[in-house]
Amino acid sequence: MNSLSVQLLPHIQSQVDVSLPLDSFQNLPERVLQFGTGVLLRGLPDFLIDKANRQGVFNGRIVVVKSTDGGDMTAFSRQDNLYTLCIRGVENQRLVEENVICSAISRVLSAKQQWADVLNVATSPDLQVVISNTTEVGIQLVQDDIRQSPPESFPGKLLAVLYARYQAFNGDPGKGLVIVPTELIPENGTKLEAILVELAHRNELESEFIDWLETANTCCNSLVDRIVPGRPDPATQHALAEQLGYEDDLLTISEVYRLWAIEGNDHVRNVLSFHQTDESVIIRPNIDLFRELKLRLLNGTHTLSCGLAFLCGFDTVREAMDDDRMSAFISSVMLAELIPGIPFALDEKAAQRFGFQVLDRFRNPFIEHRWLAITMQYSAKMQMRNVPTLLHYYKKLGVTPRYISLGFAAYLLFMRATVQKDEVWYGERNGEAYPIYDGQAGYFADLWARLAPQELTQTVLQNTTLWGSDLSQLPGFADSVATCLGLLLDNGGLATVCSHFEHYEAVTK
Repeated sequence: MNSLSVQLLPHIQSQVDVSLPLDSFQNLPERVLQFGTGVLLRGLPDFLIDKANRQGVFNGRIVVVKSTDGGDMTAFSRQDNLYTLCIRGVENQRLVEENVICSAISRVLSAKQQWADVLNVATSPDLQVVISNTTEVGIQLVQDDIRQSPPESFPGKLLAVLYARYQAFNGDPGKGLVIVPTELIPENGTKLEAILVELAHRNELESEFIDWLETANTCCNSLVDRIVPGRPDPATQHALAEQLGYEDDLLTISEVYRLWAIEGNDHVRNVLSFHQTDESVIIRPNIDLFRELKLRLLNGTHTLSCGLAFLCGFDTVREAMDDDRMSAFISSVMLAELIPGIPFALDEKAAQRFGFQVLDRFRNPFIEHRWLAITMQYSAKMQMRNVPTLLHYYKKLGVTPRYISLGFAAYLLFMRATVQKDEVWYGERNGEAYPIYDGQAGYFADLWARLAPQELTQTVLQNTTLWGSDLSQLPGFADSVATCLGLLLDNGGLATVCSHFEHYEAVTK
């Protein structure tokens, strides 16, 4: 079977409908510089830009910068940067199965090997937009020299791009960029801008550039929301290839639901003209409500459930939702504890409606969202997504949250690394090793090697570097987490989940 490519497009014979690119797509100018090659970017921003291009709006393609050494870039070059997005789910009680060959990406550059080419893109008069998704740990201030090839951090790379652009256009205020980070941290644009300014000072760049940086460019706070689990399992991949009539090593599955909320003014709306073609792109002066609901309920529930569900033997979100016991936990932690703990003034009924919508999305029969993928950077996600909710829950209700306690205990157990290979720590589930992709994996490996579970729980909760607060001071929380951890160790995951529900039958009906 042939692989997807530009040459193959006129000859594709599919058993299902496939939306092909316009013939003229290769002639569109490169208007976007994107840091990140991940499936979320391909499944939402890149898809939305592709959709707008098809309707004669925006009319621009994306240069993607791959910042890390891992992963395979060759699939992009083999497929002429084309990829298929398979959209699956239910919308307005209608079954949706759409297949779109997206052509918004023009090329993929390696930051390590092609940094000069990245800087050359920065000097293009066509460039208008920067998009990024470098995970929650990507937007951080580190000591960085922007004259390196390339700089170490994402903010360092972006500052080097902006400085090259400033120099190329002699500080023309009309050549600033609209910068839209999509990393899931509060006020991601505001934080990124502050880091850029600080790095500019540390690199002793001229005051005229710093003024241009702050006045000619716009860093937008933004929020993305779409479940894009990534490459399907081999059986699903093969079945889709048979239906489509070609092989696609970049094939991505996503749910129907989508949201890209961007904080911006009329200038931002004019530059990001692709918002005109999809109502899921929302540009408003304030997007806090969208961020809080998504961060606390969808992402927060994922984070509090992923370790527990995985250790219970469930590999995907759908599998967990098909089990009454695990589904009851996921529903309860969201509806009973996360909603009351949201640190934001909102209509609780609206939050409940959003929560039920999220649960329906979790049950999507077409999505294979793997719990192990959700555990990546587990500690950072727990701190960002759930600690503020936990603190507000105590402030508001003053009682110990039993479901959050169990979710936190499962996190501690998931982080019990037993062996390290090729700089990756591994835990063990039912005799099989699993990778722990977390910056704190070594820290936890050390604690588990020398501390009993109760002492380990106390030590971790007291770690203000991890959490920003001493969580052991929350009344009853340390004891509750330690008790749950002991039950998980003694009885296993599902038995502990069952014992957590005093009125289990009522919960699951």
